[in-house]
Amino acid sequence: MAAYLQWRRFVFFDRETVKEPTGPDGAGGKPFALPPGIAVCDSGRGTLVFGDILRGQIWFLPRSLQLSSFQAYKLRVTHLYQLKQHSILVSIGEDEEGINPLVKVWNLEKRDGGNPLCTRIFPAIPANKPTVVSCLTVHENLNFMAIGFADGSVVLTKGDITRDRHSKTQILHEGSYPVTGLAFRQSGKSTHLFVVTTENIQSYMLSVKDYPHLELDTHGCGLRCSSLSDPSQDLQFIVAGNECVYLYQPDERGPCFAFEGQKLIVHWYRGYLIIVSKDRKTSPKSEFAGNEAQNSDKQVLNIYDLCNKFIAYSAIFDDIVDVLAEWGSLYVLTRDGKIHVLQEKDTQTKLEARRSVLLKNLFEMAINLAKSHHLDSDGLSEIFRQYGDHLYNKGNHDGAIQQYIRTIGKLEPSYVIRKFLDAQRIHNLTAYLQTLHLQSLANADHTTLLLNCYTKLKDSSKLEEFIKTSESEVHFDVETAIKVLRQAGYYTHAVYLAEKHAHHEWYLKIQLEDIKNYQEALRYIGKLPFDQAESNMKRYGKILMHHVPNKTTELLKILCSDYQPSGDSEGPRMLEGKKANSEEFIPVFANNSRELKAFLEHMTEVQADSPQGVYDTLLELRLQNWAHEQDEQLKEKLHSEALTLLKSGRFKTVFDKALVLCQMHNFKDGVLYLYEQGKLFQQIMHYHMQNEQYKKVIEVCELYGDQEACLWEQALSYFARKEEDCKEYIAAVLKHIENKNLMPPLLVVQTLAHNSTATLSVIKDYLVNKLQKQSHQIEQDEQRIQKYREETTRIRQEIEELKASPKIFQKTKCSICTSALELPSVHFLCGHSFHQHCFESYSESDSECPTCMPENRKVMDMIRAQEQKRDLHDQFQHQLKCANDGFSVVADYFGRGVFNKLTLITDLPPGKAAATIEAGLQRELLLHAKRGT
Repeated sequence: MAAYLQWRRFVFFDRETVKEPTGPDGAGGKPFALPPGIAVCDSGRGTLVFGDILRGQIWFLPRSLQLSSFQAYKLRVTHLYQLKQHSILVSIGEDEEGINPLVKVWNLEKRDGGNPLCTRIFPAIPANKPTVVSCLTVHENLNFMAIGFADGSVVLTKGDITRDRHSKTQILHEGSYPVTGLAFRQSGKSTHLFVVTTENIQSYMLSVKDYPHLELDTHGCGLRCSSLSDPSQDLQFIVAGNECVYLYQPDERGPCFAFEGQKLIVHWYRGYLIIVSKDRKTSPKSEFAGNEAQNSDKQVLNIYDLCNKFIAYSAIFDDIVDVLAEWGSLYVLTRDGKIHVLQEKDTQTKLEARRSVLLKNLFEMAINLAKSHHLDSDGLSEIFRQYGDHLYNKGNHDGAIQQYIRTIGKLEPSYVIRKFLDAQRIHNLTAYLQTLHLQSLANADHTTLLLNCYTKLKDSSKLEEFIKTSESEVHFDVETAIKVLRQAGYYTHAVYLAEKHAHHEWYLKIQLEDIKNYQEALRYIGKLPFDQAESNMKRYGKILMHHVPNKTTELLKILCSDYQPSGDSEGPRMLEGKKANSEEFIPVFANNSRELKAFLEHMTEVQADSPQGVYDTLLELRLQNWAHEQDEQLKEKLHSEALTLLKSGRFKTVFDKALVLCQMHNFKDGVLYLYEQGKLFQQIMHYHMQNEQYKKVIEVCELYGDQEACLWEQALSYFARKEEDCKEYIAAVLKHIENKNLMPPLLVVQTLAHNSTATLSVIKDYLVNKLQKQSHQIEQDEQRIQKYREETTRIRQEIEELKASPKIFQKTKCSICTSALELPSVHFLCGHSFHQHCFESYSESDSECPTCMPENRKVMDMIRAQEQKRDLHDQFQHQLKCANDGFSVVADYFGRGVFNKLTLITDLPPGKAAATIEAGLQRELLLHAKRGT
């Protein structure tokens, strides 16, 4: 039980008297007055509704204050109930004298002759017993309506209350005491009806068959002294007695408040309890009719905040008829027809009004008050800040930091941090920063500060708890945390954080630069995904190679061949591992030639298509080892390895580079091999010439002379310049030159004339053989010339006979079908004859013999080819230079007519036959010559 005398009083409402609206003529401003006789009222749907007890009218007052009415009953209106969610008004009144109340249901959205439509009328008499109606309530779902009577009975209407056919009326409750209050409570699917009389309180469950009920208390209240709270008070039924106010659930009694005084009216409004009671200076009347005081009676209106236990407003009025809530305000109707409006102040104004409370350090009350009024978070944060400042100034730093923590998200953290930077208050600052991180509102600077606090306090347990907390609980800048821990020397914690959050670079940097744990760093790299393992090996490979060369080499072998993270053990390795470019890791092996050689040899074995740089480096490494090796057996082995590598075929695209490497290290076999592969036969011979290896020179000429004939000429020139006795080698060269006819004899004589040791006997046999061959060739040429002259003479005779003598055609068979020749027939000068139909079927031209035409075309093609080629000077010069016998090339081009001006005419235009007779004869001559050969 709480005594209201201890509650603080505030003025959270502004009181005004409703005035008439200003008219067009500027008149107005007088207090608005209702017609006399208003005894009942209600509100809802944007309208205040009044019932006239004198004339039976119902009045409507909208926000514009344009009062309207209609005749609802002939005598009086005694009760009104306006639904909040429907435009339905339920009224009870009388149309005739006596106790005969009628219930009427009005649909305010529909009209009947200008008035609201009355959808239902029925008498409100329980069991045909005339009695006075004491109270009325309607459920918002329009399925329940309850009417209380002075004889203690309650009538319940179930079904659609707006229609007779769809509803059922029954007596729910009977008793000896007048019913003073009714209220429906809907919670989920459960519907309860509270019934209060002057002596008891009962609860009926309407959602269950037979409507079971429970008596909640053995005392009641007067008329209009009960109400139902909103969900903020869990829809409790409020009953106001003269000494206390009780709150009830459907199955039990709740808390009570000691508000003394005779209660006249009770309402609930937006979390406030409104009580109208008689002023203590006046004496109470009967309990049931306590509201029927004289006009001179003073009445007190109190507005209570039950949650925060203070009085939000209190004022004295003259004879209150009722208190209505509409348009966000309270309207107090007095017996003189005036309406007073109570407007709740805005939240900011309330905060200003609470300053006196704050100054008196009643912060807890201010906080509860702000929460109950649903003050926004900014307003609450300001109260927490002021509370924190107050506690801080008093020296209560622990309490202050708790209040500042409640401002997180609204108050700038720097405001709090500056207050607690003192070393003696570092534990308070740590608590604040921890909460800041828990709410994911910390930045990198806050993380740095928190970790510095941990390190200053040397609180390793808290530090470990912080860094080991899951990301879903604490959010902070991991990289900043790692930097701070590393700077403070907490390497183990920094490494743990880096590994947990996959900051691989930081993990490796701390392991290698601070902890110097190279083996662990190498193991960690082996667990990383391929891309990260590759990049980190490029970055830290040299350091690892210097300290753990063998294991580093093994990891690089795996990385460049078939990499799989060492920690990846989830099932069989079905996918092929990735491969790094082995050439990119060669710089890692600086000053580690032994490991480099092992790495390169491994890569060439397992990956034949390794980058070219791998083979180049391996060749250079083997050549260096060969050049510096003193042991003959090892040197021979290294020689074999280097030569084998050269012969692997991997240096075709980098021939020059491999050749330079072999020359730098004086690797003779490699140089000669590369010369041979590059077809540099002259360089091979010059190499042997420089080393005066005469037999090798002859061998080179024998091996490659067919591919490059000038080798023999160079060999002859080389031996001719030697002053020592080289007759044996000169003879061998001359013999080959003679067999291949590589040089003219005169040039051979001139070449050997420079050698003082060479005598005529050296070239005697060569000259004799050469002269004999030329004599034999002359004889053959003369015979061929004589043959061609005889053939030419014969052909010319045939041409003359064709021109001067008649041609007798004696063919008896067709040259195509070999059948007997019959007229009509076609004859050609060449001696072929054809049936005309055979000729027309097989001939492609009317002027050419089908039999001779293929051969003639070959000749014509040769003539055209000679015509096209006779101007090809460059080609002629090239063939003349490269031919073994230049004279034969000149004779060939001469025979083609290159040196003659030949005009070829294939078609003779009319009238020019005599002018081109010579060209025709030449053509015939060529054709006959071709057939003769």
